[in-house]
Amino acid sequence: MNVKENKSKSVDPQTERYERGWEQLKKIDGEAGERVIQSLQEVAPDLGRYVIEFAFGDIYSREGLSLQQRQLVTLSSLTTQGGCEPQLTVHLNAALNVGLSTREIVEAIMHCAPYTGFPRVLNAIQTAKRVFEERNLV
Repeated sequence: MNVKENKSKSVDPQTERYERGWEQLKKIDGEAGERVIQSLQEVAPDLGRYVIEFAFGDIYSREGLSLQQRQLVTLSSLTTQGGCEPQLTVHLNAALNVGLSTREIVEAIMHCAPYTGFPRVLNAIQTAKRVFEERNLV
C-alpha cells in the first residue's frame, strides 16, 4: 500500500471524537440531549459541537468512572452551582437513564446541603420532584 492509499484510509480524529461523543450523548441523555443540541443550531452551532466533542466525546468517554458515577458527580456539581435547573433537568433524566434510582438521586442532592446550603439543595430537590412526576416515579 502506498502512502496516498494509507492517508485515504486514516480516520479524522475530530470526526471520531464527534461520533464517539454523539453516541455517548444519545446513550446517556437520549432525546433530551438531542433536543439541547438542536436548540443550539440556529444561534450557536459550534457550542453544540463542543458539547458533543468535549463533554461527551472526551470526558464522558473516559475510563475510571461508570456512567452512574459520572451522573452523581454531575448532579452534585449542578446542585452546588445553583441556577442550573434546565441543565439539572436534563441530567436528572440522564441519571435515571443510566440506572440510578430516585433514592440515590435524592441522597446525592441532599448530601450537598452541608457544602452548598439549603436554598440550592431545595431548588434541586424541587427540580428532581418535577422530573420524577413527569416520569411517574412518585
